[in-house]
Amino acid sequence: MSASPQPFAGPTEPCQLGIDRPTLDRLRAAAETYGPIVRFKSADGRQSVYIEDPDLARDLLVRRHGLTSKGRGFERVKMLLGNGLIVSDGAHWRRSRTMVQPAFKRSAIESMTACMNSHADDMVVAWKEAAHRGSTIDLAEQTTRFGLGVIVDCIFGDDVDGRTAADPDSRFAFLRPDAARDLSMVQAARSLRLWISDVVANRAQETSVAHDFLGLYLEARDKQGERFSERELLDEMITLIVAGFETTANTLAWVWFELARHPEVADQINAELVAHGAAHNPSLEAVSDLPYTLQVLQETLRLYPPVWLYTRRADEAIDLGEYLIEKGEQIYLSPYLTQRSSRYWDEPDQFRPERFAGVGQKAQGASYFPFSLGPRRCVGEHFSYLEMKIQLATVLPHLIPRLPASAATPELEYAINLRSLDPLPIELSIRRSH
Repeated sequence: MSASPQPFAGPTEPCQLGIDRPTLDRLRAAAETYGPIVRFKSADGRQSVYIEDPDLARDLLVRRHGLTSKGRGFERVKMLLGNGLIVSDGAHWRRSRTMVQPAFKRSAIESMTACMNSHADDMVVAWKEAAHRGSTIDLAEQTTRFGLGVIVDCIFGDDVDGRTAADPDSRFAFLRPDAARDLSMVQAARSLRLWISDVVANRAQETSVAHDFLGLYLEARDKQGERFSERELLDEMITLIVAGFETTANTLAWVWFELARHPEVADQINAELVAHGAAHNPSLEAVSDLPYTLQVLQETLRLYPPVWLYTRRADEAIDLGEYLIEKGEQIYLSPYLTQRSSRYWDEPDQFRPERFAGVGQKAQGASYFPFSLGPRRCVGEHFSYLEMKIQLATVLPHLIPRLPASAATPELEYAINLRSLDPLPIELSIRRSH
């Protein structure tokens, strides 16, 4: 530990932090006033630390990750997800992460691309109908239907029809953007757990192994050769459903919104798709090398990271270079604020995919961490990128998005996931030359 850690400043008046818009405003203002590491005190004297500095964030999330556990706000998540991969800590998390990792290898998800293609084809049909009618579509609704349908089919295979997963009367409907965020959501999640339990029991009677996520998780073993318990499996399935669709659905909504605002970007993606043979019927090989499309996805994730705020709790004193974080302090890190900070980015609020050209994501260092960093980096990152590329490669060659003349800049909802408070309407026209 450093012999003489440096004190770091912060507001003297008590300050309440949560996971909401007022917290974002307080963190942003404090970083502008006091610098990229700030200490806050609450009315009861407890201390919290906000880290905007990328090097310190990397140090905490990569080298010192074992000294922290999940922070404030995860209590509500745990009510919904149980003790799955997103919420768990310590030995339980390490065991689960090791067990699920093989399910996300390229060889494992290759067979799932057919499911992604199928749902993207459905979207082409629906969006062409909207274009012919001259009606707008709500991106949040449409990408939720796509993302939820894909993940449900990739998890459960023939046990459920993912095309109905986003219907208002579906057992998965509590995950829709317009669903109530109250105790009814917890009750719906419990009902879903009971259904999954029945599916698992039926799978146990089968002699063959399905190559969907449920089948892969059922076959997973830890270092001692043990499987997931039923409760552990249910927690991981609920976690996979929520995390597996929400990141992709939200990001795709913002991708199409930005393409509607920047038609030259949409045209450049389409030209790349045609040049690489990925248009209309994209294969895993065809979408693997789409550098400009990847830049667009990365830039969208920079501006709209699905999880805008991470929280950690210091389980013991943590020495971060010159600074000492005390045991028990809450630690806040915000991809949204760091990725939009003029300290680290040129014209940070502008949509400029070319900033990722050539050098790509790695050169941005820890100032870019939409999927977190270190051992807890999102296990489904590759799956999400693949799904988004396939959706773009299938839909964009057929349709041109544009913003309605009356479209306003959307207000953001700074809850656990970053969403738009308002609908995201776009208009569509048929792309005449493919």
